[in-house]
Amino acid sequence: MYFLNEILPKILIVLASALAMEWVAWASHKYIMHGFGWAWHRDHHEPHDNKLEKNDLFGIFGAALSIALFALGNPAVLGDAAWPPAFWMAVGVMLYGLIYTFIHDGIVHQRFFRYVPRGGYAKRLVQAHRLHHATIGKEGGVSFGFVFPRNPAKLKAELAKQRDSGKARLRSNA
Repeated sequence: MYFLNEILPKILIVLASALAMEWVAWASHKYIMHGFGWAWHRDHHEPHDNKLEKNDLFGIFGAALSIALFALGNPAVLGDAAWPPAFWMAVGVMLYGLIYTFIHDGIVHQRFFRYVPRGGYAKRLVQAHRLHHATIGKEGGVSFGFVFPRNPAKLKAELAKQRDSGKARLRSNA
């Protein structure tokens, strides 16, 4: 009973929060990073030899959200005004940030180590994200989410439609 009443709800809050962050990442990527935040995101789409990118500043917002939720759920910070579920939401947000950093920066962009997936989910994820980088500039594009990659064949077809309609310019190797 203890597991069902105490532990399982916390696990579900963590998982739901991490899953919700995929939508937050998709929306902020599509409408902020490829919108008014392009000045910070641009260097992520252009070749460079820098260890850091202005784009890395966006991670501060995810960290701030997690920190704020940790504070909101912590009685040591807010006393009786604390909302305990917020602590577990913070864990979910932090979990998503770790997954995103490890897989996106580590595997997809190979900023930490060299690993090229040969099949399965990891290969599909890398392919979908590479297709996101197939456009020149902030206009058009596909695959703004991350954890749930769409079928690369469908993404290629969508990019072709964008190119043909003039909505997006594609790199020559796309």
